[in-house]
Amino acid sequence: MMKERKFLPTISELIDRLSIVQLKECKIPENKVAYAEEISDIVHDIQLIINETDQPITAEMVRAIIVCAQMNAHIWYNESNVRSGKEGPSMLALTHGLNGIRNTAKNKIQEVFGGRKDYKIDCIAADFKDWEVSWPKNQEG
Repeated sequence: MMKERKFLPTISELIDRLSIVQLKECKIPENKVAYAEEISDIVHDIQLIINETDQPITAEMVRAIIVCAQMNAHIWYNESNVRSGKEGPSMLALTHGLNGIRNTAKNKIQEVFGGRKDYKIDCIAADFKDWEVSWPKNQEG
């Protein structure tokens, strides 16, 4: 009996993973070939979802993708600085706040395609107000 998958990554999870693997392809050159293969697989799956759902890519979705990718880059650099000792562990609170923005961006992508959302979105601490994204007020993450 063939078993079907019961839990598939959403398009927002694939886009998020794509932005992370793209960072890895640039930042970890010794594994560039493996990351390129993973990127190819992810792009393939994203295209399948787009084709299957026949959803148009909206400007707000493009913005959410950019926010997701930027937050992943900032998280990467922030965590790298903490690991290298350039920043103290207290900077991990920033990573936590940026992750909340990233999850909101992923939810905005899911608004276009439907499907699972992450409902545990942490607020940005008052110290990180500069990081807040000016999402349209009629579209909450």
